[in-house]
Amino acid sequence: MKNDMARILFTEEQILEKVRDLGVRLTEDYKGKSPIFLGVLKGSFVFLADLMRQVGVSCQVEFMAVSSYGSGTNTTGAVRITKDLNTDIEGRHVVIVEDILDSGLTLHYLLRYLKGMNPASVRICTLLDKPERRRAAVDAAYTGFQIPDAFVVGYGLDYAERYRNLPYIGILKPEIYEECDA
Repeated sequence: MKNDMARILFTEEQILEKVRDLGVRLTEDYKGKSPIFLGVLKGSFVFLADLMRQVGVSCQVEFMAVSSYGSGTNTTGAVRITKDLNTDIEGRHVVIVEDILDSGLTLHYLLRYLKGMNPASVRICTLLDKPERRRAAVDAAYTGFQIPDAFVVGYGLDYAERYRNLPYIGILKPEIYEECDA
């Protein structure tokens, strides 16, 4: 799989250091609040697992599956929920944990959806932010790395359900996905 990478963007060590930093910030900001960390499946599961081990406050974990990509590399723009919440979030502090903030369409939809459930607050924590691709006005309160407009995989991020198990984040060679997106 490493041969499919144009280059490694972030090493396992760089990622874990950034996750520790985010955990410290979240611990400080949510002292005494018992937040719900909402992982957006599937991409966030690796990041969320590591992040939770760095957060030093009482909290809950919940998952949703929201999709706008299908099997390609570009968003379809049509957002759909494929797994909804199992927990009532009214009056609770919610932190959406996402692998990547790209076009912002999925998170914009999710923010509106969740705010309709009357939480005390909703904030976004994303490992990667790709602002060049933003199509909806969405900002993350917590961001690990800002990245260029490139197709990245690893550490939970995939292409056609592959590469999630890589311990680093790499830029996928265009020839790997171009023929499928044509």
